[in-house]
Amino acid sequence: MDTKKYEVLERIVEFSSLTRAAEELGMTQSGVSHILSALEQELGFPLLRRSRVGARLTGEGERLMPYVRSILRSEEQLLQAAAEMRGLSAGTVRIGTFTSVAVHWLPGMLREFQTLYPRVEFKLFNGDYHDVDRWLTDGSADVGFITLPTELRCETIALREDPLLAVLPRDHPLAKLPVCPVAAVAAEPFISLLSTSDDDARRALLAAGVRPNVRFTTKDDYAIIAMVAKGLGVSIMPQLLLSGRSEGVAVRPLDPPGRRTLALAIPAGERAGPATRKFAQFAAEWVAKNQ
Repeated sequence: MDTKKYEVLERIVEFSSLTRAAEELGMTQSGVSHILSALEQELGFPLLRRSRVGARLTGEGERLMPYVRSILRSEEQLLQAAAEMRGLSAGTVRIGTFTSVAVHWLPGMLREFQTLYPRVEFKLFNGDYHDVDRWLTDGSADVGFITLPTELRCETIALREDPLLAVLPRDHPLAKLPVCPVAAVAAEPFISLLSTSDDDARRALLAAGVRPNVRFTTKDDYAIIAMVAKGLGVSIMPQLLLSGRSEGVAVRPLDPPGRRTLALAIPAGERAGPATRKFAQFAAEWVAKNQ
């Protein structure tokens, strides 16, 4: 099966640009445009709407993309299975992840994995919890780092319990205490992640029966630390995220304690290829060894 046309479409959608897609695929822009036009003619309707801000899927294109990704993933699984039968551990693994894992786990994890399986290639998607869920659902990612519990229809592998900590300005009165009462956080200006990714802090606050006074909201984890350091408010963040990044702030355990459960999610059944499953098994062993 010639799946090049579907790969071209996926790359255009990924980058919202025919030029970027062509660079990624090692093709000319005119070649990419020709393949897209031929595919649209074959299907009988436009797949993309082009404007000065980039290329976006039409409604029909949105409905077809899950099938396009399914075709591409099936081809990848076929090639991985054939490589496995030949004794070669090869393939491409697309990983969905968020900041703390991308910064503190993946570099070391991938370096060790590559020494064992140098023929396996990786493509990383970095976002927030909501982004990872979406990438796993629509097939953009083969495996994803998530937090439990989850509503995803995937196999999950629990990796580690990650404590939640209060993040305070260094001269804040709460920074003088060995443990920060969660209830005391409610009286302070609170700096929060977007609602799509604030599950950790929200659960800790709800467990203590308090509602935060949210004054600032951002999608950038490390922007929160910088804002706390400038005295704009307080926050609650995971220990892994704060590792080596807490300069200028005070970090204290919570009372009552809070935590998140980090896990891996992979497609259920036969949807995950051999390279994906090999990486998931290795990742779980790596985390256990490096706790």
